[in-house]
Amino acid sequence: MRKLNIADLPDGGTPATLAAIGTGWGPVVRGGISRYDAPGHRTHAESDRHTHDVPEIFTIVQGAGVLELDGARDTRFTAGDILIIEPGEDHHLVSDGDVPLVFTWMHLAPAS
Repeated sequence: MRKLNIADLPDGGTPATLAAIGTGWGPVVRGGISRYDAPGHRTHAESDRHTHDVPEIFTIVQGAGVLELDGARDTRFTAGDILIIEPGEDHHLVSDGDVPLVFTWMHLAPAS
């Protein structure tokens, strides 16, 4: 897992920069935006373990929380943070802010 901040990106986070974050992988193949209103909400509640075989990039738009990575909750995030989840890492976002958690998520294609 890597953690960046939008303010640290040289061009403010254009699609080209976001694609460069996942260097070695293909373009974004799917993604979306999610909102969770309740503090304590844990994403991917459908299972105890949630992994992918490609990277997933989260951009935190609003709110705050903690990243649960491979069972440990030790990485805090807040609006403006970018979380890059590597293939095979078990991951969940857990909301704990005073406002709803809003984030984008993107899956990258395998390298061609």
